[in-house]
Amino acid sequence: MSERDVVVAGRSGTAVAGTDEVVRVEGVSRTFGRGEHAVHAVREVSFSAGRGELVAVRGRSGAGKTTLLNLVGGLDRPDSGRVVVAGHDVTAAGERELLELRRGTVGFVFQTFGLVPILSAAENVGVPLRLARVPAAEREERVAVLLELVGLGGHAAQRPYELSGGQQQRVAVARALANEPDLLIADEPTGQLDSETGRSVMDLLRAVVHARGMTALVATHDPALIDLADRVLTLRDGRLVTG
Repeated sequence: MSERDVVVAGRSGTAVAGTDEVVRVEGVSRTFGRGEHAVHAVREVSFSAGRGELVAVRGRSGAGKTTLLNLVGGLDRPDSGRVVVAGHDVTAAGERELLELRRGTVGFVFQTFGLVPILSAAENVGVPLRLARVPAAEREERVAVLLELVGLGGHAAQRPYELSGGQQQRVAVARALANEPDLLIADEPTGQLDSETGRSVMDLLRAVVHARGMTALVATHDPALIDLADRVLTLRDGRLVTG
């Protein structure tokens, strides 16, 4: 089975007619707290991202990068505005629809890897497939393909503590790809890695996005990694700025 043969489990959601545009964000805002203690994390942000595009989201700590990614991925809801991902209106979706969205349509990669320490690399990659109730034989085949894709075919039986930081993040990438999502969201995925290893992970993300026709939103503050993106969005004090 080739990497293109990895198919997606069934999805549901509030459908919206679309094209090759995978992400559309329209005037989204998110504020935490009230009054003089209010923090305007995201302010009137609008952008779109197409299939096969890796978009870097940059900005200083506190600029709103993580909040924006959480809003796009359905982990948080905006106070105003609209988010559409792969034809699904995220802002109008109920909790069940959001769960299905996060299980199939959107894959997540985090700075802290988030691997289950008692599970092997293969078992970690297979977690989303178990949740999707993919049959065991098909699940094992998909996992093997994904580990080969990220260069860890020979490390299937190793647990996270037996792997380097870069290898752990590659396992996390493979896990995020397990259900063949339309959108990959990566929040500072190289933050705990040295520069060389971080670049190799970013190279991997770019190669996967282009080869599979996915879309990726990657939050990073590393200029060397930003250069690998197809397009760059800059956040300052919660606002999207140019330059």
